[in-house]
Amino acid sequence: MPLRWEILHSEKLVHVVAEGPVTLKQMEEHFDAIVVANALSYSKLFDATLLEPVYDDHDVMMLGARLSAYTSNFDNGPLAVVGESEDAQMAFKRFVNISPSKRPAKLFSTEADARAWLATKPTRKPL
Repeated sequence: MPLRWEILHSEKLVHVVAEGPVTLKQMEEHFDAIVVANALSYSKLFDATLLEPVYDDHDVMMLGARLSAYTSNFDNGPLAVVGESEDAQMAFKRFVNISPSKRPAKLFSTEADARAWLATKPTRKPL
């Protein structure tokens, strides 16, 4: 599967790795799993180094609607995205722009830098 994640409850971290083409449906499944696991408030580390987004503007708007529903009911932890490609940078900008969440979000070139930044962010308890 091109989008894999693990929810590390002891670290209050969701680690996501995208390898290859990722569709809207796969992103929705990822968000649903995080909500069901009561991990939306956790820090997110998203490795988009090998991401190939496969969605159009309509899909992005649909994802934005889903994010609005999640963030209106649940606290959302900080997001660190790793990726230097144009696709990764564009996906990060689109995602941050459509998300109504006021959480901190930042793009990094290495996972080590992303982890270091996340370590400076306060952790939140799940609701």
